[in-house]
Amino acid sequence: MLRIKNILTTFADFEDANLSLEPQQFEDYKSKYLDIHDKVKKQTDPEKVSILEDVDFELSLIHRDEINVAYILNLLVSLNKLNPEEAKKRQKEIIDLVAGEVQLRSKRALIEAFIEENLPKLKSNENVIQAFEKYWTASKKDALMKLCAEENLSPQELEKILNHYTFANRLPRDDEIVDTLNFKSKILDRKPC
Repeated sequence: MLRIKNILTTFADFEDANLSLEPQQFEDYKSKYLDIHDKVKKQTDPEKVSILEDVDFELSLIHRDEINVAYILNLLVSLNKLNPEEAKKRQKEIIDLVAGEVQLRSKRALIEAFIEENLPKLKSNENVIQAFEKYWTASKKDALMKLCAEENLSPQELEKILNHYTFANRLPRDDEIVDTLNFKSKILDRKPC
């Protein structure tokens, strides 16, 4: 369906209203398609074999104009200037837009939480982009601290490894990984059997 719709949209006479499928229902199917793709790719149980692993997901068919975090933030800036009913309607449209965009799916929960928790607290003259960046930074720090607590890691050492990876695009060496641990692991525990 996606392939045919993408072909049809190139014609000047084409209108979404001519389809027998409602636009929202079409977007819901696309979102479900992406959910199934994510579920199949995240499945790590080697004992379970699913027929879905043989499906070739053509995510390039879903790609539209590039929608990134900056675009979403610009939409959020305009929300502050609308009346409450219109803003609520626009919020739902933005959340649906994030759900349908492949690149933003991993950030969906964070963007939704910002919209629901922080956006109503902002005054109309406050900078939405700065507020989001502040929220983003705090969320990253919270996630890092939570990971370190769960895995018994040193936050400073892990942050150093992550920054080095981001800058040099090099995976950490074994001794660097061991340095992040808050406990001494045995050498035999480090080697896979």
